[in-house]
Amino acid sequence: MFLFAGLGNPGEQYRRNRHNVGFMAADAIHYKHRFSPWRKRFQGYSAEGEIAGEKILLLKPQTYMNDSGLAVGAAQKFFKIALAGIVVFHDEIDLPPAKMRAKIGGGNAGQNGLRSISAHCGNDYARVRIGVGHPGDRNLVSRWVLSDFAKAEQSWVETMCEAISDAAEYLVKHKLEDFQNRVHLALEKSGVLKSS
Repeated sequence: MFLFAGLGNPGEQYRRNRHNVGFMAADAIHYKHRFSPWRKRFQGYSAEGEIAGEKILLLKPQTYMNDSGLAVGAAQKFFKIALAGIVVFHDEIDLPPAKMRAKIGGGNAGQNGLRSISAHCGNDYARVRIGVGHPGDRNLVSRWVLSDFAKAEQSWVETMCEAISDAAEYLVKHKLEDFQNRVHLALEKSGVLKSS
């Protein structure tokens, strides 16, 4: 069994924030793969479904970003999910907008949601890092991630989330590089990314 956790902050006022792109990716997976209805559980919203023949628990922690590990840890313990079965979707300021990287473990680069999950679960889980860009001044980072995506960014955000949901089977096959390539190809095909 896998645990897919999209990170964000609960509440309507945060819904379109850059910090909530993990929730957006989770919603796209939920829709595309026809998961069960969301229900309140594990200090978050969870839904169950199947991708590539594997059972998936999809989770949107409602603890606020900095305490995401409380929800992820509770779900992991309940279902006895191995660390290798956890995939976390989150915003990444060190990547340009519309870029995405997938990796296992590594540093948390100031991302407090990851820090909390590592504290509760361990560090060697998969991270899908969705680039939201950097405001250019570290003093502006908090305001930047807690502000909404601009109207002009909506198309790449939607394309990114759709591409992630389309390529999710590669996550359950532990083929992170293939997953990453599929997402980038979809973004290039849509014109969101220039082919390199």
